[in-house]
This record gives sequence, C-alpha cells and structure tokens, in this order.
Amino acid sequence: MKLDARRAAAVLADPGPFRAVLLHGDDAGLVRERAEALVRAVLGGAMDDPFRMAELNREEAAKAGALAGEVAALAMTGGRRVVRLREATDAHATALKDALATPGEALMVLEGGELTARSKLRVLAEAAPEVAVIACYRERGEELAGTLGRMLKEEGVSADPAALSWLAARLGEDRMQTRREVEKLALYVGRGGRVDEDAAMACAAEGSTADLDEALMAATAGDAALADRALSAAFAEGANPVQVLRAALRHVQRLHEAALAGDASVLRPPVFFRHKPAFDRALRAWSPAALEAAGAALLEAEKRTKTTAFRDADAVIARAALMAIARQAAARR
Repeated sequence: MKLDARRAAAVLADPGPFRAVLLHGDDAGLVRERAEALVRAVLGGAMDDPFRMAELNREEAAKAGALAGEVAALAMTGGRRVVRLREATDAHATALKDALATPGEALMVLEGGELTARSKLRVLAEAAPEVAVIACYRERGEELAGTLGRMLKEEGVSADPAALSWLAARLGEDRMQTRREVEKLALYVGRGGRVDEDAAMACAAEGSTADLDEALMAATAGDAALADRALSAAFAEGANPVQVLRAALRHVQRLHEAALAGDASVLRPPVFFRHKPAFDRALRAWSPAALEAAGAALLEAEKRTKTTAFRDADAVIARAALMAIARQAAARR
C-alpha cells in the first residue's frame, strides 16, 4: 500500500507486520538513507550479523526462486532477517510476487529508482496490503529548508531563515550529499553555534557548487566562454552531468517565474546578491516562451544521459546543453 509522509515515518521506525517495503523515487540518496533506517529498525545492534542480513544484486534477485528462498530462510542466531535488494526494477515483479506467496518472517527492502505509476513492480506492491510503498522524491523550497533545519538541529546547530533559504536553493539533488553538507556546516560553526548566510556561503559555496552557479549564470547571460570554464571547474570538483542539468533546469524555471512576473523580487529564495547582475541580464534577454523551450531542451538532455551507452557521453550531453543556452542568450542579447 502507498503510504503518506506521516505513516511512512512510522514504518521506517518500525516496519512491524509489513513483509516488504518498496522505496522508489528520483532521490537515490533518500532511498538509501531510508533503506538503512529500515535495516537498523529490524536488526538493531546486529547490523553485522551475516545470518540476519542478506543482500541480493539485480541479477541474483531476478533468478527464479532466489528472493523467495532468502525470505523463507531462518536466522541461525534468531530474530527477524532482512533481505535487501538494490536497483529493484520491473524485472523483479515476479520475484516479489513469488516471495510474498512464500511463508517467511524476513523483511524485504527493495530500493527502486524512478518507477512510473504504471510500473509492474510498483503496481504489484501498491496492491499488496503486506507491502509498504514509500516515495522518495527530491525536496524543494520551504520543504527542503525545513528538512535542512531539522538536520542541523540533530547536529546541535541552529540556523537563520535566510541561510536555510540560501542552502535550499543549492542543495537537495541527493539526500546523502545534502546530509554531508549539513555535517560540514555543523563542524564549521561548532556544536551550539548558529549558521548565518555568511557561514553558509563560506562553507557550502565552495568547489563544484560555486563553479556550477557561475556556469549557469554565465550561460543564461550569454557569456559562453565563462560558462565553459566554470563548467569544467565544476566537473573537476566532482559535479555530475545529471546534477548539472537539473541545476540548470531549476535556474531556468526561476528565470521563467521572474519573467512572467516582470520582476525578480518575487522569487523565493531571493537571487543571491552576487548573482543579481547576471540574473538581470538574463531576464532582459529571455522571453517566457524561450525559457519554456530551454527547459524542455534540458529535460530532453537529461533523458539522453540515462540512455547513452558511451563512457563520458553524459558529460558531453550536459556541456552541449549548457553551451546551447549560452549561444541562444548571446544571440538574444
């Protein structure tokens, strides 16, 4: 059954009578984080007990009887077992169906990606009352700012609303990466400290994030040379192509919102003051219709990165998409 956020939190703390939990969505880090929470909830201090934990890869789980066999197995040391399947896809729908028909007390934890509403695996799981289905989508805006505030509080740190808004505009693509940035911020200000805008910028505006911001601003303002240099620096610092394309799409969407309103002051969080000149130049160059077309092109580029079979081709696709925007902006300017 599909669970809302409140029930999902309860199941993550105690999966209770559920025989399986399917985690799916576009935030792979959040999927992993919640899978690990489920493992801890069941195994407690026995996380390293090989008799209570079984991990299957995509190929193993697709073999007839493999998942059902693990579900039926008993732990030699006693206690409930966990069977964890990473990269769960529609190819595992039959395996899940067979496992649910097999007696056993083990909890199956299935980590899926972006499963559509028509996905065979998702349809099967949502129809089964003994399976909990929890969506793991990327957070945005105020929702993400709230999560960042709670994460910092867990680290013994508070934060100004302006700092949370600034962070929310730059983080959120992957929960694990977001959590690492929060931990870095907590170390920066120290336990009991407070994160303000200066601290957030000093700590989180380093490396690939700062370079990517510069690349996006330069591209939409029409400075192709600067955009190319900044993008190269972002890749060198660890940015990945999908991250680049999604950040570019968010930036174009913010430009579109401001273009429709005729004023960037409507944006929340507001445009970072250092980026305002480039943002304003882009706003003068682009029409709402052109920004819609640019957004569609970025979505198409992201789809291509997921289907390419050539090594490093996804980086080439991302760079080409950003340079196309820079050339259009230069022509419009």
